[in-house]
Amino acid sequence: MDSSSRFGALSAALAFLLWGFAPLYWKCVDHVAPLELLAHRIVWALPLLALYVRARGNWPALGEAWRHKRTRRLLVVSTFIIGCNWFLFVWAILTDRVLETSLGYFINPLVSVFLGYLFLKERLSVRQRWAVGLAATGVIVLAVAGGAVPFLALALALTFAIYGLLRKKMRCEASVALTIEVALMGPVATLFLVANAGGEFATSEFPMPLWIACAGPVTALPLLLFGFGARRIRLATLGFLQYLAPTGHFLLAVLVFAEPFTRVHMATFGLIWLAVGLFAFDAWRAVRREGSFPLGSPL
Repeated sequence: MDSSSRFGALSAALAFLLWGFAPLYWKCVDHVAPLELLAHRIVWALPLLALYVRARGNWPALGEAWRHKRTRRLLVVSTFIIGCNWFLFVWAILTDRVLETSLGYFINPLVSVFLGYLFLKERLSVRQRWAVGLAATGVIVLAVAGGAVPFLALALALTFAIYGLLRKKMRCEASVALTIEVALMGPVATLFLVANAGGEFATSEFPMPLWIACAGPVTALPLLLFGFGARRIRLATLGFLQYLAPTGHFLLAVLVFAEPFTRVHMATFGLIWLAVGLFAFDAWRAVRREGSFPLGSPL
């Protein structure tokens, strides 16, 4: 690795670690309603993203992307999808379901591969078919033996996978698209906070308002670090690093938040981890053979 690649790998790893241990922050503000936290994520992240785009000289690209009719339509849909994903993630943490977020983001790459097969006509290798099948089996085991379908995990995986699919169809840089998406959500988030007289942010004693405002950096910083790293390292490296986030969720859920982890969970996660390992091995083989990773990140 040259210095640029090393910094890129460090940046991407830090981004995924921040995502993985983000539940620690959201637990600190768990007395705030999920919708209000979502609004604060948007309002405080927007200026940071705008400054980043401006600093990189991509300000004109915002207008270019919005003027492109097809890209504009995709951005409107992707804004709704990522808004739902952000809300579900925060709601899961506030309701002590961090283990389900881990499950959702472990199976997300496999859902993305399946959507690529359905909508982009991307071919699935034999190992990828087995990986998708093992992941589906894990979900079925949890649904049958555990007595409940993990709807939250599936919703997180599906919304993020759909978001990634939409991003692949856009003709603009990721940071530009994200800034437009947050800007589209900005007026709604601001009106929500105004209608609620600022909510907990306005009524809480210091330093709680500062903690709530940190929702912006907690949202924007990993995305910016990811963007910096993604441009400097191989997609294969990026693909393997992405599992740091659900691993962090899993460790927090079991070791810190003491969420129930039964034998059924063990069987489910065992099948998911086997699927992830098979998928990762297939991705490594694909890079050695073709020089490309079969899954790009949507962010």
